[in-house]
Amino acid sequence: MKIKKGKDRVAFDALSVLLVGLFSLCCIIPFYLIVVGSFTSEHTIVTEGYNFFVKIKDLSVDAYNIALRNPTSIVKAYGVTIFVTVVGTVISIFMTTMTGYVLARKDFPWRNKFSFFFFFTTLFNGGLVPYYILCTKYLNFTNHIYALILPGLFTVWNMIVAKSFMSGIPFEMIEAAKIDGAGDFYIYLHIILPVSKPLIATLTLFVALAYWNDWYNCMLFMSTGETWNLQYTLQNILNSSEALKKIAAMTGMQVGQMPSEGLKLAMTVIATGPIVLLYPFLQKYFVKGLTVGAVKG
Repeated sequence: MKIKKGKDRVAFDALSVLLVGLFSLCCIIPFYLIVVGSFTSEHTIVTEGYNFFVKIKDLSVDAYNIALRNPTSIVKAYGVTIFVTVVGTVISIFMTTMTGYVLARKDFPWRNKFSFFFFFTTLFNGGLVPYYILCTKYLNFTNHIYALILPGLFTVWNMIVAKSFMSGIPFEMIEAAKIDGAGDFYIYLHIILPVSKPLIATLTLFVALAYWNDWYNCMLFMSTGETWNLQYTLQNILNSSEALKKIAAMTGMQVGQMPSEGLKLAMTVIATGPIVLLYPFLQKYFVKGLTVGAVKG
């Protein structure tokens, strides 16, 4: 028998749908404007601003022609970024979840001391100069691909999230497995990880985004274009176009209608496209994992 909804319930549902719809539009419209603006001529953007709909005569792919003028470098930068993101994310998830699992174990007597040690590192920072000297002089990060992987492998915040989630896993499951003769690593792989899918999906999205958007470490340690990632490559393209435009303005030279504004939008589309396509596959886990680190009452 179908239960008839009351007026209050119908009004609440309608208001909820309206608010969620408005919030969705607030998220979609900026990205839509970026995509449309990247295919708009520079003259139209400068004179008329950003428009929802572009006339056919105002369409232009000049920004993409400049951004992809050297497709080999873009493809190589994509390869570096994908490799760093995949390898770094996989290793980071294993390190983070293993640490969180150990610190969540009730039979580990030093778990509180180690937890304080990890938390203490979030209060102080050695600074950029000691960090740079350590990485270049002693760890030999200069122009090596692992310089883009190692700095982001482990973050205390992700570890705290993993520990909070795994603290909610019944300890009786671990005890039963140990009685059956299972080792700690077997328990971690075959019992803890399968029930931690929401945690893993959430951390994967966080870590993958951090690796994908990283340009700072590339700027610090990479001096050759062979090891530049996507973000730093696109930034150099933009800097080069801006420098060329400034030189032309100072010397009176004609370099054509440089699509500087459209170039920024085109590079945004190039850089964010794969991540936008990845999110729908992780959405159901990500929504559930938003409360992973919540404090229990």
